[in-house]
Amino acid sequence: MLFQRVIGVSVRFVVTLWVIIQACNGGMALKCGEDDEDCREQFMHPDLREHALKRRSIPAEVLSDYWLDKGQRFVAYKDATANTPPRGKAKNIILFLGDGMSLSTLAATRIYLGGEEQELSFESFPDTGLMKTYAIDSMVPDSACAATAFLAGVKANYGTLGVSGHVERGDCDASANTSFQVDSIGKWALDSGRQVGLITNTRITHATPAGLYAHVADRDWENDKKLKNDCGKNSGIKDIALQLMEGDVGSRLKVIMGGGRAQFVDNGYYEDGKRRDGRNLIQEFLDESAQNIYVETKEDLEHADVENTKRLLGLFNDGHMKYNLKAMDSVKNHQPSLPEMTKKAIEILQNDDKGYFLLVEGGRIDTAHHDNKAKLALDETAQLSEAVALARSMTSEEDTLIVVAADHSHTMSISGYAKRSNNIFGIANLADDNIPYLTLSYANGPSFKDFFDTKNSMRYDPSDQIEDSDLDFDLQFPSTAPLESETHGGEDVAVYASGPWSDLFSGVYEQSTLPYLMAFAGCFGPGNHACQA
Repeated sequence: MLFQRVIGVSVRFVVTLWVIIQACNGGMALKCGEDDEDCREQFMHPDLREHALKRRSIPAEVLSDYWLDKGQRFVAYKDATANTPPRGKAKNIILFLGDGMSLSTLAATRIYLGGEEQELSFESFPDTGLMKTYAIDSMVPDSACAATAFLAGVKANYGTLGVSGHVERGDCDASANTSFQVDSIGKWALDSGRQVGLITNTRITHATPAGLYAHVADRDWENDKKLKNDCGKNSGIKDIALQLMEGDVGSRLKVIMGGGRAQFVDNGYYEDGKRRDGRNLIQEFLDESAQNIYVETKEDLEHADVENTKRLLGLFNDGHMKYNLKAMDSVKNHQPSLPEMTKKAIEILQNDDKGYFLLVEGGRIDTAHHDNKAKLALDETAQLSEAVALARSMTSEEDTLIVVAADHSHTMSISGYAKRSNNIFGIANLADDNIPYLTLSYANGPSFKDFFDTKNSMRYDPSDQIEDSDLDFDLQFPSTAPLESETHGGEDVAVYASGPWSDLFSGVYEQSTLPYLMAFAGCFGPGNHACQA
């Protein structure tokens, strides 16, 4: 009995000591409820309060005048820009799509970049809205049906691309029915005489980029082998890679850059090739014209002639392109970054006086979240922000509309009352089970087993997982439910706009509204046009 009391006192002492240390480090407050920030700071020990104030990113934040000035300056800015976006025709339109770029991802990325008060490049855009992302048959969408909505203006069924709600996923007969196909804003732009470009750091045949040019009942039909397995040899359906090379939209794209080289080559030509039809679509692209340029490295892209290129195809990896952090960590990095691809694309497209439409996808935000790898996801979001800033600096707000959006959310959350300037990847606080928990966590995903002891029905201490992990890009963050792959989230996603008619993008609307808004500003496609207003 005495032994148990001693152990109990020792445990309470250790826990209390941990709480005090965390308070000193800004991780936990004393004497007040966790939901009462004013009380927590007011009654904090003077030494701890001084320490907490020192941890603020901007010392002047303690002054009322700082916030008054900040608020008044924002009001003055909004007053100066209210209802006065450029009203001319949007000659050029650039859509940046952060795949899986949820609101929590944006907030966490600000902290990753230096503090809660930081701002991503597009967060300074004058107009912001929210899109509802549900699919016809699903509360939470995948990237394929979402791409059909925000590129073709039609809500569709989960897993389908470029087809209407008549087509369910995997329905080969319905997929072959051309009357169920829907046209994307890419086709609208091409038919108006504009050039069209496509950039992604995923496979170029992946769901989001394929939404610009493909029509299939299953997003997995990226090559002929998979398609034939599902629909047979004589289905009459072209796989996604073939539609990119031969389809009405795909064959007219001026710029195509991303990963996915293996989807275009038969394994008879290339050991890692995925095709089984004996074709080398890359060589066929080069044979099409002497002015068609194919590049595989950053160096190739840098030397591409922007003046004399008829079409540019860049395939920088067999699968998805490498995460930025991993590419930069390589001894020899031959992969262009998302900003570098964006720069080259704009340089090529702006040579045409009729204007252009460019889709730029930051697709690896999504793949990182699916693996519960928050570090990679936030860095990829920062890369997208950099690409947006570059595009805005290269173009004029008078004739170029830039829209930044996401296709769906993810289940990552920011929680726990961590102190300002705490490491976004670090410990937030102590839970009721006397075990620390992290600021970032996921509702589900593959990391469950690393953070929960199923044998003893208790959590592992996550501090053991994150210790000395600053350079561990593959660090997985806790998930509540075990799944092989973390799921998307179903809440609304943000839209940011700058340029002609940017105010049209404010409010809350269906995801399928987005292409019509862009086409209205550009005076092309179906429906009303700004030039008629």
